[in-house]
Amino acid sequence: MSPADDGFSPKSIYSYQFKMLELVFANLRVRPFRTFISVVGVAIGVVLVVLFTGLARGMTHDMARRASNWKAEIVFTRAGAMELNSSNLNVSTAYTEKLLQIEGVKSVVPVGRYITASSKGRFGTQQIDGVDWEPFAAMNDMQLTDGRAPRANDEVIVDERQMRDDKLKIGDEISLFGGKQYKVVGRFEPPSGSRIKMSLGALQAELESPNKCTYILVKLKDGADVEQVAAMINQQLPGNKINLSRDIVTDATERIPALNTFLRVLVGLGAFVSIIFVLLSMYTTITERRKEIGILKSLGASKSFIIKTIEGEAFLIGILGLMLGFAVAFGASYLIAKGFELVFEFSSGWIIAAVLIALGGSLIGALYPAWRASGIDPVEVMVNE
Repeated sequence: MSPADDGFSPKSIYSYQFKMLELVFANLRVRPFRTFISVVGVAIGVVLVVLFTGLARGMTHDMARRASNWKAEIVFTRAGAMELNSSNLNVSTAYTEKLLQIEGVKSVVPVGRYITASSKGRFGTQQIDGVDWEPFAAMNDMQLTDGRAPRANDEVIVDERQMRDDKLKIGDEISLFGGKQYKVVGRFEPPSGSRIKMSLGALQAELESPNKCTYILVKLKDGADVEQVAAMINQQLPGNKINLSRDIVTDATERIPALNTFLRVLVGLGAFVSIIFVLLSMYTTITERRKEIGILKSLGASKSFIIKTIEGEAFLIGILGLMLGFAVAFGASYLIAKGFELVFEFSSGWIIAAVLIALGGSLIGALYPAWRASGIDPVEVMVNE
């Protein structure tokens, strides 16, 4: 029975809680290796959530930012075509003439996009854009810093990052579309959409989709209202999808259908790892401490005291694991970003999830061992020991 149950003063209750805290620290110090293993287990769960969700968000938003690094205010396409795993050329380029006839539209540029499996890609994929370079560059304030625009169907231009990653120079060849060789004839800046671009005609020929594109960039005249022009396009050319460029980054996560599922699986795995590590560690500890617990109970320790003590140990393990996990996750993200130029973007929501997993997982993992410990019979322990 605790002092509060017997009507003790607040001072006595404080002393009781302080002694319990001392006991918690003492128990953790007595078994440093097992404590360390438990802390590492919790930290692994935190790292899984923080590091990988940060990488997934960062790379997704980085792709979306490059995809939206346009001066065009509107993207005219078909439903589903702007998802980051889509490779459809299902928009007729005949829409370019129709779009130019709509009031407020200044210029349009059709763009083809193809995503293919590649061992050289960051996520096992490689994106290629097909554009007519001169109007595309003029619309989006882009320029060639070296070389020239692609003319033949076997020519491409790349951005600075692609050149650096693949150690390319003007005149080198790169392998695309399952082994076909393409000559690098130019380098462009700033990054926008795919890091590799060929002419729209070349992409159409390769995919056997003449007069087709993935989307059409629509640049408005000065002073034109974006919402109003978008509504007119939707009214005059129904059955298509009108995206505002400013919205592409905001809903980037939704453009990869499996990403949210992947992140939820990571959270579940992190929670499972934390709970299992603490459960096994605390259960083994309780088995070894039967005599100690029996003595405490023979001296008057209540079931609630035993449970609170063990849960207190688990809570402290959760805090230490949380600190270690954050340190490892943030340190690893810095080194990975610096060494491999990957982008990390941490969110407060996932950090809160990591905190709840570390602390909640530790408390849940210790619950069954604590309940078993509270039921130990001191007489039986004394006889057997």
